[in-house]
Amino acid sequence: MSLLLIVDDEPNIRYSLEASLRSQFTEIITADSVAGAIEAVRTRRPDVVLLDVHLPDGSGLDAFHDMRRLDPRLPVVIITAFSTTQTAIEATKQGAFDYLVKPVELRVLTDTARRALDLSRLNKVAVSFDQAWLSADVDPLIGRSPAMQTVYKAIGRVAPQDVTVLIQGESGTGKELVARAIYQHSRRNHLPFLAMNVAAIPDALLESEMFGHERGAFTGAERTRIGKFEQADGGTLFLDEIGDMSTATQAKLLRVLQERTFERVGGNETLTSDVRLIAATNKELEESVEKGAFRRDLFYRLNVFIIRLPALRERLDDLPLLVDYFIRTFNRELGRTIHRVDSETLRMLQRHDWPGNVRELQSAVKSAIVHASGEVLTMDCFPESCRSSADAGLPDDGAAGAPESSLDVAALVDRLYEEGHQDIYRYVHAEADRLLVDAVLRKTQGNQLLAAELLGISRTTLRAKLRSLGFSIEKHLTPDSGHDEKSVAGDAG
Repeated sequence: MSLLLIVDDEPNIRYSLEASLRSQFTEIITADSVAGAIEAVRTRRPDVVLLDVHLPDGSGLDAFHDMRRLDPRLPVVIITAFSTTQTAIEATKQGAFDYLVKPVELRVLTDTARRALDLSRLNKVAVSFDQAWLSADVDPLIGRSPAMQTVYKAIGRVAPQDVTVLIQGESGTGKELVARAIYQHSRRNHLPFLAMNVAAIPDALLESEMFGHERGAFTGAERTRIGKFEQADGGTLFLDEIGDMSTATQAKLLRVLQERTFERVGGNETLTSDVRLIAATNKELEESVEKGAFRRDLFYRLNVFIIRLPALRERLDDLPLLVDYFIRTFNRELGRTIHRVDSETLRMLQRHDWPGNVRELQSAVKSAIVHASGEVLTMDCFPESCRSSADAGLPDDGAAGAPESSLDVAALVDRLYEEGHQDIYRYVHAEADRLLVDAVLRKTQGNQLLAAELLGISRTTLRAKLRSLGFSIEKHLTPDSGHDEKSVAGDAG
């Protein structure tokens, strides 16, 4: 659900704005006065507000200040005539999302509304840990693996501390979700959270986006612009892919972190900003420092607290949980009733190395649901890249080249090398896992609860591992408990 409030006393303008933005919002409501606007914000809690300056019962800027008191994180876009541009700039400095000058170009209007809605979602949609698929109103950080438990603990430790955080991880691992979780558990969570993808902005414009610019500062600078550091004053700023920032802009960022001061591009007024910075990168900044591509002094400023996100291939125990979540999500979005992925397909997914990480898995599951003709996802539903991984997957039992109860690593490596396999580590690791799990389950006579305790993992993780390794599971009466218990029957298939 997304709700837009349009505040303007001219019916034709309200109609035009509503018609232009109807496709971007689930619902649009309107008001023609300050009193009506404040009441709408109080009772309806809109996601975005478009606010005219001139209203019959007062100034739109007064309404803006009242809205800020009701909801400091609400994105408010000021609509103004040229005569009131300066006051609109002042409002933006005090937290307004942006201002538009009449007459408003459709492209500018729709782009601004989209960005404001994105910001509203970042501020309002909670980031939950693990059981998030039970609700459609949260974004989940899913995972029970030891690697993800380490991430959760790090978020808990650093969130209340007002320090800079650096999140490192490959593309698609969920760095923005971690940044939002830190923000939502911080002392600044009642103030704005702004996000910028440094890699998506041309270097010539990045400084302006971060620090703003004065009118006439460069060709095309037709009006003064307030940058993210000024806009997010008091709140949190997330700079994604900071490793792609030029060294010149790095120097200006370093000054903000050290002195909390900056100037707009083309300006000479020194401004201050109290912003908590969370940065993220898919690069190893230590290597970039050694190569001279990243400033050493800035790296030390960012290096206060580092959270490293694991790649999906490093936490394949979490893959069944992620698949289940994406199935539920896309069932709601696409109106489908997919129940599950069949066991052979799940094994296939766990043999893929997922270079695009969770983002790639999300795309693959959505594609599979679109292509599925039944209520169970099978191998032929998934993209060719995943099916190719299955064809080149783990060696089967007959070709493993190792005794049933022991693993000759050297012999297995020799055979895999001769066959031209490129991911020998994963193959050997999976074979060792298979033998270890099988041995422990034989020792516990198939009691999964006891086996999980001996292995030092949860029973859910053990069951996911059993599925990924291809063990068959059947009902079994355990001799120690006398209760009906699910356990392993036979070797890996």
